[in-house]
Amino acid sequence: MMGGGNMQQLARQAQKLQQQMAKMQEELEQREYEASAGGGMVTVKVTGKKELVSLEIKPEAVDPDDVEMLQDMVMAAVNEALRTAGDTMEREMGRLTGGLNMPGLF
Repeated sequence: MMGGGNMQQLARQAQKLQQQMAKMQEELEQREYEASAGGGMVTVKVTGKKELVSLEIKPEAVDPDDVEMLQDMVMAAVNEALRTAGDTMEREMGRLTGGLNMPGLF
């Protein structure tokens, strides 16, 4: 049976880790992640909160006869930026938790 002092120390460590995780998550949500598609024809930026904050389309990417290609480039760039944001958040939080799986954290 563990003594009360050990439980208090463990609780303090858990609280400190929780505070560190909350701070890191907030920082990661504020960070911007960029991706492009079509050789740089479409460039997007998203935040860690998965919000699109910037979308740039070069004029030469706009072809009225091939709107589908432009749509595909926009989707590819947005999906890549969101993937990068998610992977970065997962990796950084994993460093903090020592790789422990903490469901519901994100």
